[in-house]
Amino acid sequence: MSVEAEGAAGAETRVPRDSLYGDAEKVSDDKHHGSGAGWWQTLQLAFQSIGVVYGDVGTSPLYVYSSTFPDGIRHPDDLLGVLSLIIYTLVLLPMLKYVFIVLYANDNGDGGTFALYSLISRYAKIRLIPNQQAEDASVSNYSIEEPNSQMRRAQWVKQRLESSKAAKIALFTITILGTSMVMGDGTLTPAISVLSAVSGIREKAPNLTQSEVVWISVAILFLLFSVQRFGTDKVGYSFAPIISVWFIFIAGIGVYNLAAHDVTVLRAFNPKYIVDYFGRNGKEAWVSLGGVVLCITGTEAMFADLGHFNIRAIQLSFTFILFPSVALCYMGQASYLRKFPQDVGDTFYKSIPAAMFWPTFIVAIMAAIIASQAMLSGAFAILSKALSLGCFPRVKVVHTSNKYSGQVYIPEVNFLIGAASIVVTLAFQTTTNIGNAYGICVVTVFSITTHLMTVVMLLIWKKNIAFVVAFYVIFGLAEFLYLSSILSKFVEGGYLPFCFSLKNIAFVVAFYVIFGLAEFLYLSSILSKFVEGGYLPFCFSLVLMALMATWHYVYVKRYWVGPAEHRMFRCVARYGYTDQIEGTKEFSAFLIEGLKLFVHDEAAFSCQHTDDGGDNNNNDNDDARRVAQAAVAEEEKRFIDAEVERGVVYLMGEAEVAAAPGSSVLKRIVVNYVYTFLRKNLSESHKALSIPKDQLLKVGITYEI
Repeated sequence: MSVEAEGAAGAETRVPRDSLYGDAEKVSDDKHHGSGAGWWQTLQLAFQSIGVVYGDVGTSPLYVYSSTFPDGIRHPDDLLGVLSLIIYTLVLLPMLKYVFIVLYANDNGDGGTFALYSLISRYAKIRLIPNQQAEDASVSNYSIEEPNSQMRRAQWVKQRLESSKAAKIALFTITILGTSMVMGDGTLTPAISVLSAVSGIREKAPNLTQSEVVWISVAILFLLFSVQRFGTDKVGYSFAPIISVWFIFIAGIGVYNLAAHDVTVLRAFNPKYIVDYFGRNGKEAWVSLGGVVLCITGTEAMFADLGHFNIRAIQLSFTFILFPSVALCYMGQASYLRKFPQDVGDTFYKSIPAAMFWPTFIVAIMAAIIASQAMLSGAFAILSKALSLGCFPRVKVVHTSNKYSGQVYIPEVNFLIGAASIVVTLAFQTTTNIGNAYGICVVTVFSITTHLMTVVMLLIWKKNIAFVVAFYVIFGLAEFLYLSSILSKFVEGGYLPFCFSLKNIAFVVAFYVIFGLAEFLYLSSILSKFVEGGYLPFCFSLVLMALMATWHYVYVKRYWVGPAEHRMFRCVARYGYTDQIEGTKEFSAFLIEGLKLFVHDEAAFSCQHTDDGGDNNNNDNDDARRVAQAAVAEEEKRFIDAEVERGVVYLMGEAEVAAAPGSSVLKRIVVNYVYTFLRKNLSESHKALSIPKDQLLKVGITYEI
């Protein structure tokens, strides 16, 4: 651990350079790219990712063709056009965009829309509530090199983002919208996947009613959400073998159908069939894109779940396992439908050989259950990031793995998403309307990621403008076509994710602005002596929302210790946004270690300062001073140990906000009721910091705004 110490007179400061200086300009650490992990560990993570990440996109063959052709197949070659669309959609968006580009824009190993926002906010001051402080300059991770003359474009983008209130609001809003849509995915994925899989039982039990199928699905959903508390690590190892079997089954059935029916569907690799399909069907072909896009549902989970794995693991599992399996499955289904187009409403189960029906049905149900895990894990990871940025109410975050920091579980969110998924299943009853809502979630998140990635390329990666324009035009145009198509089904269930997202946005914005403003007013009203000027009252512990150093450097420059006055020390304890808060014993041990190191360094610095300014003839006096300084330092250390034995008390500040007399009705409602409701329903700050009540003293202040 390296500690900065300010001299007794406050005139000089020693700022030691540490290992973070060399990494300050990296977009993310190599460890998360996979180069820091051995091949055996990477293969283990790749195997786990099969069960956690790809369940959703891997079960899409259950409903893609039925959603694309709700009114039946009009022309045999329409199958070739749709199959070609499916193949090139899988190649263009999940593979090229996400696997080989977007995954590298991770925020120190974490993915998702909030990770992109967090990454941008560390290169430009885009936060709506100010979070940059003077002492942040002492953290090397903030010491990002300013764009020079060769980086004029990045400098221009940075200045525009920082100076434009509209740009800041737009970035924050689309980030919240993307997060809300991922949560919507987490709600809709279990509903559509489980319901579509269970519906297959009617092939062998035609007397079973749709209502009974729905209640069976609800029971399965309840079990799914009940096992989330065991964590991604355990769930991944238990789910991965099942999804692996599922991929083997669908690939094998695809090969069988190709051989048994019409192998000429392989002509769909020629993209001219896409042109022919649109020329033949016009508007109907455009509308059918809303069904085609379901073949890439769950793609965002690859990025959102990155904190659970690493880039190399996801690249390996997608390229060599997922893509070949689902591509063969879609080709096999197209081959079957060339002979039996009347079965398009239940393509998957109709195309299964009779001898393989029950094994495939059982695995399909298990795979559908697991499909939900991808978006659930992604929702947990993204909301954990939102918590670290202060954009979501404090809730309990459980780290479920001792090996991988990104594997988290949020009980309250799990309960809410589970309840919402069950309600959606009971309300919609069929996969058709759920699919309309599902597609809007998927494409909206894609589009938001494209816009945020464009900012990352311009501001952080500083890519050639031609590459940036090509990225934005190619992927943006494809996503616009899909989004425009799926929005045509807005009244047929597509309204659901927008209602869900608007409610989430209103809730998060109310929390972020009102609660954040309360904290900001509280902190800014007190003159705090950090690095430059002001005073810090010794009886307050003030916590400001800020982006700190990354978790894998937690012992580097964590404790900033200021000068001791009247045996009082001013310390700043730095935590990364993915750090786990230690217990009070561990925290006090680290803090005392930092204090002792400061006392030792201060004594050594004083002696060195005296030597530099002294006379060489006074060596004896210098030796005496060094001995005296060492004795004083030892006495201070003994004093610290003695005080620790007497016990540690944590003092915390707590602010309340009320509308000032004469405020408008709207302001009184928002401040006095909405803010109060949010505040009362948050996890208390001392619980979030794991502080025992018997060691806690709170000091409160009330503000009228």
